[in-house]
Amino acid sequence: MRKLIMGIVEFREKMLPQYAKQFSKLALSQAPDALFITCADSRVVPDLLASTHPGDLFTMRNVGNLIPPATAEGVSTGDFSEASAIEYALLVLKVANIVVCGHSECGAMKAVSTRKAKLKTPNLDRWLSHASNAAFRLEQEGPLDGRLKPHDQLSQLNVLVQLEHLMTYPIVRRQVTAGALVLSGWWFDIATGDMYAYLRASRSFEIIDRAMADGIIARLAARAR
Repeated sequence: MRKLIMGIVEFREKMLPQYAKQFSKLALSQAPDALFITCADSRVVPDLLASTHPGDLFTMRNVGNLIPPATAEGVSTGDFSEASAIEYALLVLKVANIVVCGHSECGAMKAVSTRKAKLKTPNLDRWLSHASNAAFRLEQEGPLDGRLKPHDQLSQLNVLVQLEHLMTYPIVRRQVTAGALVLSGWWFDIATGDMYAYLRASRSFEIIDRAMADGIIARLAARAR
């Protein structure tokens, strides 16, 4: 807690002057480009990893970067928080992109992978059921990358399953079909600090280096025309 409090003081004294004008503008409105859905894990810091600033990302974080699927009427089958964030991001903020970002050594994926209840966590157990399809797919279809640890194999497949869950929301389907929304799957390797993007053509996660970034940006620009 001391580190947290002193960090606030350090920001106020050293960084706030640089952001004063930006915060003044953001106090009136926000216009983020993307809804970034990722895990609550303390080692995953979206603004650091993507070099973003206040106002750039509308971020939703939870255990395991999970999105409960929706019914045909668009009502969440799980926690309403995630569904509310999706609706707000699309209808109010008008974001053009949604990114689901998983990561290595995810505690949620380890729990789903081992299926061992070490703690009395009825809420957590129920929440992690939204990753059960990923576990089933890993058993039936195998991993995207066999070199990874089992829980990391599951973590990558979980990103794809959560993208599918997103598509169960009518508002998401409509905007994706209309070309107004792009869904992307990313995966962060904590040990190396590298970010990977899923490529449907190769059915694999590939590192986002300069060449990959240029390709992604070019495809997004083509869609916008």
